[in-house]
Amino acid sequence: MSMLIPFAGLHPVTWKNGGGSTTEIAVAPADADYEEFDWRVHLATLATDGQLPAFPGAERTLVLLEGHGMTLDIDGEPTLVTKADPVAAFDAESRVAAKLNRGPSTGFNVVTRLDRCWHRFGRRVLDGPSSFVARADVTLLFLAEGEALELCGDDERVNMVRYDVVVLDQGSVWKLDADQGVIFIVDIHYYDDEDDLAEDDGDYAAWADDDERASLRE
Repeated sequence: MSMLIPFAGLHPVTWKNGGGSTTEIAVAPADADYEEFDWRVHLATLATDGQLPAFPGAERTLVLLEGHGMTLDIDGEPTLVTKADPVAAFDAESRVAAKLNRGPSTGFNVVTRLDRCWHRFGRRVLDGPSSFVARADVTLLFLAEGEALELCGDDERVNMVRYDVVVLDQGSVWKLDADQGVIFIVDIHYYDDEDDLAEDDGDYAAWADDDERASLRE
């Protein structure tokens, strides 16, 4: 069965330094802390310039969701995150300083431990009915834009509003129906054995063309 995570039921936690807040969406294992998780998905709102937390041995994808974006200094290399170029993928253990462009900004974040699993991130524009197949070990859909989205499977129906997340079973097939909107797609893959870990260095395409991503999911 799928699992709906309503945004209305989530609560932001203010950072101790007062520079922003984190809203945790999903984590595995459930209730794992910053040291023990396999993967986590969360929103982070930056109210002031500051340092991003480091996650040793992990990879991170940050996607601009609200605001005018920021410049990330990643181990001394600047990366501009804006509405025109909203995605940054980098080693989560890097030293990252964020300088806001014009006021507070909120980012959608995916972090995975590279010794346990890896992730791919994609985006699809919705404009009427479409289909979707959940092929990863764990697939999450996040309604980033749009008022509502309905998912219909063989024996269940899920209704989402903006910023809701649904976690889908591997192999499940869905019909998506929304007048308009944008979904973020997070595919999380666990390593089956040590050979998988050795062969995959964690490199992934963090951002795919909408048509290309759609072709992979229809």
